[in-house]
Amino acid sequence: MNKIAFITGATAGIGEACAKKLAKIGFDLIISGRRKENLEKLKQKIIADYHVKVLAIELDVRNQKEVESKINSLPKEWIKIDLLLNNAGLAVGVSPVQEGIIDDWERMIDTNLKGLLYITRTISPLMIERKKGQIINITSIAGKEVYPGGNVYCATKHAVDAITKGMRIDLLPHNIKVSSIAPGMVETEFSLVRFKGDEEKAEQVYNGFTPLYAEDIAETVEFIATRPAHVNINDILIMPANQASARDVNRV
Repeated sequence: MNKIAFITGATAGIGEACAKKLAKIGFDLIISGRRKENLEKLKQKIIADYHVKVLAIELDVRNQKEVESKINSLPKEWIKIDLLLNNAGLAVGVSPVQEGIIDDWERMIDTNLKGLLYITRTISPLMIERKKGQIINITSIAGKEVYPGGNVYCATKHAVDAITKGMRIDLLPHNIKVSSIAPGMVETEFSLVRFKGDEEKAEQVYNGFTPLYAEDIAETVEFIATRPAHVNINDILIMPANQASARDVNRV
């Protein structure tokens, strides 16, 4: 019987790449996200390419009642979740704090922080019942450093970094491994969302150097997920070769 992975934010970017990578190494998948059409396309592709089972769930992690309802009503054959990948997240806007847009703040806090908590609060007891499991949280270089215009986004990712450390302690007696991956600049929809659909500004973020790609993070997830039972990778900070910190990028 294959292990089961539950992935949030699987409709594009890192989540989609991780779904394909985990399917390739034999995981059955529960893929979730807000874009139903994207989920269904991904589901059909993974089934065709990797011949594993896939359950697609349209889900907004910001909605606590929806999270509880949909996870608690999973079919019996899907509740033995071995791996939770908390990937759903976003940055919105680059305003300085004194000009911050409240709706942007709430979207980031509700998705990056509260959404991760809602999902973890609902799935971790299922792992505790079986005395095994693994949780991987996607954080960010923004969870290690702060940069101009990143105020609230950085705050949410710093919080996720702290929550990850707390989760590792809380779940230690239950044989559940907890890891985090903090990427630097990854070329996905991230900047397009941050700049609210401005494609020109989004493209400029990655000009002049080779960023990370979603597949790089998926390979890192694979590495963590395939360590022996006695090994846990606590935290990985992964950067493009041309990026030394959140602000220092060598562009040519």
